[in-house]
Amino acid sequence: MDLQKHAPTQDAAPRGTAPSVSEMRASDADRDRIADMLRDALAEGRLTADEHAERVEGVLAARTVGELDVFVRDLPAAHAGRHSVPPAPHRPTAGTVPAEPDENMVAVFSSAVRKGRWRAGRRIHAYAVFGSVEIDLSEALFEHRQVVIKAFSVFGSVEVRVPENVSLRGAGGGVLGSFEVDAVDSAEADAPVVYVDGWAVLGSVEARPKRGKLVADILDRVHRKVEKRLRKHL
Repeated sequence: MDLQKHAPTQDAAPRGTAPSVSEMRASDADRDRIADMLRDALAEGRLTADEHAERVEGVLAARTVGELDVFVRDLPAAHAGRHSVPPAPHRPTAGTVPAEPDENMVAVFSSAVRKGRWRAGRRIHAYAVFGSVEIDLSEALFEHRQVVIKAFSVFGSVEVRVPENVSLRGAGGGVLGSFEVDAVDSAEADAPVVYVDGWAVLGSVEARPKRGKLVADILDRVHRKVEKRLRKHL
């Protein structure tokens, strides 16, 4: 069966209304998530090699989140926990994040890097002026559920990387520059949410998930839930 040909087309959202999740453009992280589900289904014997190859081909060609869902809607992994996890809010909760930064990262004709095992504060300000700032949260310790990164790039670059199992939101702009944030919703209701905003003036600000990196404590909770459910059925 050619699932790509039968994938339902999404009607354009009425003018003035926000698109639904299924109508949103699919990111590389969305395609990777679906491809991982298909790979696991192949390993479990739920799909034949031909079915797997056919669906992966369709995933690579899919344009929206809704088109991606077609390829896994008959697999258990696609429905695990979906109904109980609302999307992350687009703005931080009022009063949760202080106005003053916990940490400033400044690169003027230089570079500044924050990576490895470190504790992420509630607010981080990054300034790149003819320089580069790298904020890698893929191995960071999240002591707060909401983290705001305020990024300003002037003839420079600010790059933010987050684990795959946190939510990512962005609101900013570019003036003769590039401001790109790949929005992601975590499957865990209590996962951290990283908000990236600011401006890129003749520079760039980029934020996206880092493939293969997960917040360890969230992953442990998922494993415990799975083990608990398995014990109930044994």
